[in-house]
Amino acid sequence: FQGHLKSFLICDLEIEEMFFKFKNFLLIREIHVANVASTGFCQPPTSAGGQQHESHGDLRSLSSSLFIIILHFLYEIMAVHGPVVKIHPVVLASIVDSYERRNEGATRVIGTLLGTTDKHSVEVTNCFSVPHNESEDEVAVDMEFAKNMYELHKKVSPSEVIIGWYATGYDITEHSVLIHEYYSREAPNPIHLTVDTALQSNKMNIRAYVSSQMGVPGKTVGVMFTPLTVKYVYYDTERIGVELLQRTRASPSRTNGLTTDLAQVASAAGRVQEMLTTVLSYIEDILSGKVMADNSVGRFLMDLVNKVPKITAEDFESMLNSNINDLLMVTYLANLTQAQIALNEKLVVL
Repeated sequence: FQGHLKSFLICDLEIEEMFFKFKNFLLIREIHVANVASTGFCQPPTSAGGQQHESHGDLRSLSSSLFIIILHFLYEIMAVHGPVVKIHPVVLASIVDSYERRNEGATRVIGTLLGTTDKHSVEVTNCFSVPHNESEDEVAVDMEFAKNMYELHKKVSPSEVIIGWYATGYDITEHSVLIHEYYSREAPNPIHLTVDTALQSNKMNIRAYVSSQMGVPGKTVGVMFTPLTVKYVYYDTERIGVELLQRTRASPSRTNGLTTDLAQVASAAGRVQEMLTTVLSYIEDILSGKVMADNSVGRFLMDLVNKVPKITAEDFESMLNSNINDLLMVTYLANLTQAQIALNEKLVVL
């Protein structure tokens, strides 16, 4: 068992060191996993004469509780070294909306996750719900609906592929294993996203998992869901919506009106000014020796400065005034067109 465990875990020096710490913790030279699967206990190795070896601390059997420790060890290792799942706000909004619109009597909703993948991360950019019926004994999923929806999505966003599926709720049930098996045929190593819409811990817990087979070679093979690191990312357009939703938290009526264009520009300018103040303070601390310099931050700031167009204040003011004049002209033409249409309607009536 230790040989299989070592070949499975050692992918870099850090995991190798953790493996040897785990090996010393067990204090057992050989473990028969087959006995664990059949009886829940593992007998110590037997010599040629039929005598059992005594292990340190009189650990002559591995109880099921210690086997659980092994599983937790694998659980944490895979969580640290698995891919990062990046979720966009529109995905969470779609999941909550599908849960609010669920059929009467349904306890949870499921759906397909769409996005892109690379070597170290999975980015979830879209999703759609899939009808299903679930009871204590069986689960039925409308696979044809899922395929048709995916074909329609490919026409709009060809770059988005199936990367997994989601389910509302906190726990992973035995039905989740069956649904995950279907998505394993649609995508290599799909992720499973759970969204706690019931707010069991007074917040919406969002977790991502990836499955891996475990068991004894030649025997019954089970599935273990291991957690992945979840991060929230957004485009600039999504950020506006998120900030608008956040402002409703301070409103007693949970409503908030849309701001004018001029107010949005003023708010954005204020945020830029605050960020520039923070950057300048950081640079001054580095120059005074209060903070150690970070080369990666310096390269990022240099790239940011190079992106700023090099124009004089007079040229910038001229460009701004020209854009304002164009905007005023478009507004005037729109109002003139609206008045012409209203006048034409009255003439037709006469």
